[in-house]
This record gives sequence, structure tokens and C-alpha cells, in this order.
Amino acid sequence: MAENNQGKHPIKPLPFAYNATKGISEQVNKWHHDTHYAGYVNKRNEIELELQKVDRSKANANWSLFRGLKERETFNANGQILHEIYWGVLGGDGKPGANLSVVKKIEQDFGSFDAWKEDFIASAKVALGWAVLVFDPSDGRFRNFIGDTQNQGAVWGSIPMVALDVFEHSYYYDYGPDRAKYIQAYLDNINWEKVEERFNKLTQKT
Repeated sequence: MAENNQGKHPIKPLPFAYNATKGISEQVNKWHHDTHYAGYVNKRNEIELELQKVDRSKANANWSLFRGLKERETFNANGQILHEIYWGVLGGDGKPGANLSVVKKIEQDFGSFDAWKEDFIASAKVALGWAVLVFDPSDGRFRNFIGDTQNQGAVWGSIPMVALDVFEHSYYYDYGPDRAKYIQAYLDNINWEKVEERFNKLTQKT
């Protein structure tokens, strides 16, 4: 019988020091990780436990406790997952190695790395919540998707490689309304070797 791990998702530590990112302050990393991300994990756990005991006989599309829980289940689960990817690919200098297979794939699908970057930056400017570089298995291509919330804008089966949070809590303390400077700061901190690791895990499975 499978172990019941519902409601037991751990809050993963930041994979680098709070002050390790250039252009993203120590204070923002603390708030972002310790409050926002931790809040998603805690609420995901709480929702999963509530779903074990909710009365499904009262399920109703207009309003019901079950509907409310199911709506926020994906919101908080994706909030956890995307934030872990957000920090998981940082810790570098933003410079992509020309020999990395993930960079070659980006160049193949977008025409050039600079073309991908231009499209990613534009996506991050228009999104209300997230810009995400994903692998789309429906046609084997990389794409940049946007989401105005964590549980909106994704394509089923797509696998995130890079996830950029553009909710205001991620940059307003450092940059005010100048989101473009924050987007560039994030790109300047990407460790492309870590993105390569994610891509290699993907290619080993396909």
C-alpha cells in the first residue's frame, strides 16, 4: 500500500545565501522565500488535509467547499513548484555556455539565443504573474508561456525549464515599477548549467 504523503510537502531551503544574487536584494529573497513561497507550501499542505475529509456530496459548481479547495489546490501547488524552479536555476552569471545542449535547443527552436531572450523578456513584461520557458512535448519544442496566476496559462504536459516570477512582491522593493530592470537582473543570475541539468533529466525520460 502506497504511503500517504498528503499534506507533508517540505519547505525547501533557498539553494544559495540570501545575499548571493546581484540586483535582487537580500531582503527581497527573505520575504519572497520565507513568506510567499513558504505560504504556498503551507497552504498546499492544509488544503490536501482538508480534501481528505471534505463532504463531496455537497459539491456544487456555483459554490461549495469542495470547489474552493480544488481551485486553490492547483494555485498553491503551482506556487510551490514554480518558486522552486525560480530559485533552482539561479546562482550563476547569466552567461549561457555555447556547448550546452539546452542552449543549442533554444537556438534551434527560436532561431538564436538572443531571439529567445527577446521573446522571454517581452513575455515577462506582459505577464501578471509568471513567464516560463517550457518544453512542450506535443511538438518537441521550447516555448515561452505566460501565466497571470500560478494555475493559469500552462499547457498540459509541458515541463518548465526556467520560471520567472513577475508578481510585484518579487521586485517592487528593489525596483519599484521598473519591472524591466528586475527581469534583466534575474536573467543575469541564471546558472545555465542548472538549466542544463533540468534539460538532461527531461531528455533521459523521453
